[in-house]
Amino acid sequence: MSVPASSGPVTSSSAGSPASGTSSAGNSAGVASSRTSASTAPTSAAPPSSGAGSGAGSGSSGAASSGPAPGSSQAPPWGLDVRPGNTTCLAPARPPEGATVVATRQWPTVTFANAVAMLQAPGDATQFYVVEKAGRVRKVPNTAAGTPVVTFLDMVPRVSSSGAEAGLLGLAFHPDWQQNRQVFLSYTGFGGATNLRTVISRVTSGDAGATLDPATEQVLLTLEQPYANHTGGGIAFGPDGLLYIGLGDGGSGGDPGNRAQNVNALLGKFLRIDVDGGTPYGIPADNPFASGGGLPEIYALGLRNPWRWSFDLATGDLWAGDVGQNSYEEVDIIRRGGNYGWRFREGLHCYNPATNCPSAGLVDPVVEYPRSVGSSITGGYVYRGSAIPELRGVFLFADFVSGRIMAAQPDPGTGGYTRVQLLASGMNISSFAQDHAGEVYLIQYGTGGVHRLDRAGSPPVDIFPARLSQTGCVSTTDPRQPAPGLIPFSVAHPLWSDGADKERFLALPDGETIDVDGDGDMTLPVGSVLVKNFRLAGKLIETRLFMRHPDGNWGGYSYEWDDAETDATLLPSGKNRTVGALTWSYPSRVQCMQCHTAAAGRTLGVETLQLNTPHAYPNGRTANQLMTWEHLGLFTAPLAPPPEARPVLAPVTAITDVTATARSYLHVNCSQCHRPGGTGLGSADYRFTTPWNQVGACGSAPTQGELGIAGAQVFKPGVPAESLIPVRMNRRDIHGMPPVGSNMVDSVGVALMTDWITATTACP
Repeated sequence: MSVPASSGPVTSSSAGSPASGTSSAGNSAGVASSRTSASTAPTSAAPPSSGAGSGAGSGSSGAASSGPAPGSSQAPPWGLDVRPGNTTCLAPARPPEGATVVATRQWPTVTFANAVAMLQAPGDATQFYVVEKAGRVRKVPNTAAGTPVVTFLDMVPRVSSSGAEAGLLGLAFHPDWQQNRQVFLSYTGFGGATNLRTVISRVTSGDAGATLDPATEQVLLTLEQPYANHTGGGIAFGPDGLLYIGLGDGGSGGDPGNRAQNVNALLGKFLRIDVDGGTPYGIPADNPFASGGGLPEIYALGLRNPWRWSFDLATGDLWAGDVGQNSYEEVDIIRRGGNYGWRFREGLHCYNPATNCPSAGLVDPVVEYPRSVGSSITGGYVYRGSAIPELRGVFLFADFVSGRIMAAQPDPGTGGYTRVQLLASGMNISSFAQDHAGEVYLIQYGTGGVHRLDRAGSPPVDIFPARLSQTGCVSTTDPRQPAPGLIPFSVAHPLWSDGADKERFLALPDGETIDVDGDGDMTLPVGSVLVKNFRLAGKLIETRLFMRHPDGNWGGYSYEWDDAETDATLLPSGKNRTVGALTWSYPSRVQCMQCHTAAAGRTLGVETLQLNTPHAYPNGRTANQLMTWEHLGLFTAPLAPPPEARPVLAPVTAITDVTATARSYLHVNCSQCHRPGGTGLGSADYRFTTPWNQVGACGSAPTQGELGIAGAQVFKPGVPAESLIPVRMNRRDIHGMPPVGSNMVDSVGVALMTDWITATTACP
C-alpha cells in the first residue's frame, strides 16, 4: 500500500471503546467503554492490501474438551479435541407471518446475476426475457426446465453498473414488436459530472427477433444524474401506446435541490413520450405541461424513487412503489398531473418542513408502511391470474430488505386499501414479473432464481420458539449458558455495538460441514444457527439467533432478557429500551437482514479473516480457531492456504499499524453493504483484501452530498474534517453511519479514522 501508517499507535485516550469478547470497565451509562485484547494472532499472515494484523480472543463458555492429546506433555494446537454433538440447536421453519401464498422455484437450475426485471414480448408467451443489471438481457424458454438460456442483448460496454442503483434498469418491447422488432432501454451510462447519466434508447433486431444488435441503438433522451442513487429506471408502454419513464429525484438524501417538485426538472417524475410521433420522440398533447408551464415530458411529479411499477392488465391503472427516505415506504396510483408529495411529505407524514408541511393538491399514497416492516419497497403488479383467485384485482408488492411480500387489499366498504402481509420470503426481491396470463413472479437479486407465486394451503401452525429456553440453543438448567452442542468462537475485530460485550457460538447440524470460498467467506449448511449474547455492565440484555432455515434462506431473531436473567422472550419487531443513559435498540427482523446482506454471504463474523485468531476455550486452552475448526472436521475441504498463510484483521488494541487497523474497521463495520453487489450507496468497496487504490474512497467526491462541507471527499488525505468517513461515523441522524443498530457514536473508531486520514499524505 502507498498509504503510510501513522508514526505511532493510537493514543490511549482513543484506544479503547467498542465491544469485545472480554468484559471491561463500565462508564456512567453502565455500558462497556473499552476494547480489550487477550492474545495476538500469528504475524506471518500479512493481508494483500494493508499491513499485518493481530487478533483478540475472548473467553466464553461452551463445548467441553477431552483435554490434551494422549501421551502429550502439552496442549495440542487446537482448542477442542472432538466435535460436540448437536441435536437440539437447529434452525426450524421460519415463523409464519400470515402466509396465503407460496413462492415456487420456476426453473430449478436456472439462475441470473443481479436480475432486476423479467417480461414477455407482445404476442409471444413462449419466452421470458430477464434483465441483468450489468447490461445483459437473457432469453429463457417458457418450459419446465427453462433451458437453454441465451443472450438476447449485451450492452455491458455501454452500461455503468458499479453503483448499487446503476445499470441496465428497464426494458420495454414496442407494442408492435412482432412487426417492427423495436425494444426500448433505460440504463445508466457514462458521462457528466458524476460520470453517470440516464439513457433512454431504442434498439432493433436484425434477425427476426432472435437477438438485439447494440449497433442499432438510437438514443432518445439523456439525463445527467447528480448523484449515484435514486435513478429510478423503469420504463413500460401504457395501454395508450405511449412510453412511460420513471425517474428518481437524483439522489443524495432529502432531495437537496428539491428537484422532485421542480416542474423544470425531469428528476423525481414520471415522464410520458410518443416514440412514434416525432424525432427523437413526440409529446402527447394531453401531457400536463405540453403547452408550457413546465417540461413537456412530465406526466406526474413529487416522486422520490419509483422502484418498479406496472400497469393493471384489466384497468390500465399505473401502480408504483416509491422508496422512502428514512421512515415510510409507499404505494401510489399514478395519475396524469398528480403530485405525490416528495419532499414535502414522506408517505402521509411531513418531511420538509418537518411540521405544517403543505398538503393541498398532493395525492395520498394508497398504503404506506414503516421501517419496522421494511426499508425499501419493490413495486409489483395487480394480480390477474387464475392460480390464486382470492388475489384477483389486488396489487402485490414487496420489501427488498425484509423480503416480505404484501398486498394492497381493497376495502369495498370504504373504497380505500389495507396493507396485508402475504409471505415472509427471506429473499431480496428486486422486481416482480407478470406473464400474459396474469400470473406473477418474484425476481431474486444476487445470484438468484425466479419464483412463481402460487396459492398456499392451510395456514401453518406457529411453532417457532417464543422463549430462548425453548430454542434448544441454551442449557436446559440455566438459559444463560449455551447448550452442550454449541462451539464458542470470537472474532479478531468486533463490530461496534454501542459498547456491549458479546459472546458468540456456532451450532451446526451433526454431520454437516462448512464450505469456504476463495475469499475466505463461509457458507453454513441449512439448519445452522449463530448465537450472540449481548451484555451491558455485565448483565445480559439480548440474545440474537441468526438461522439458516430449511428453505435455505436466513432469518434473524432477537430475544430480550428479563431483569432477573431467568429467560429471554422473542420480540416480534424492533424495540428500544433505556439502560442507564443509553438507548439500547433491539433490531427488527428486517434490520437483521439489512446488515446481514446477501453480497456478504449473510454470515459476517464467520469468515477466515475474523476467525484466523486465537480463542480462549473453556477448557483453559487458547488456540487458533481455524486450526481448531479444521481439526474438528467442520470444513468440507482442507483450508487452502492453511491458517498460517492467511491474513487476519487487526484489532483496535495495541495498534502498531493504523492503516491495517482502520482497513479492518471498515471491513467489519461497512463492507457488508459497501462492496460489489452490496446495498450501500456509491461504488466504494471496503473489503479488507481490496487493494487501497481500488477501494474507491481516497480522493473520491461523495455521491450522497457534501453534508454542508465544501470540497468534501469520502477520504481526503490529511484532512479528516473534510472526509465523510469520520464525519458520518460521528453522527447519529439520517446521515450517520452505521444507518441502523447504533445510538452511540464510536469515539474510538472516529479517532482511529481521524489518525489514519491525518497520517495519509496522498492517494495511491
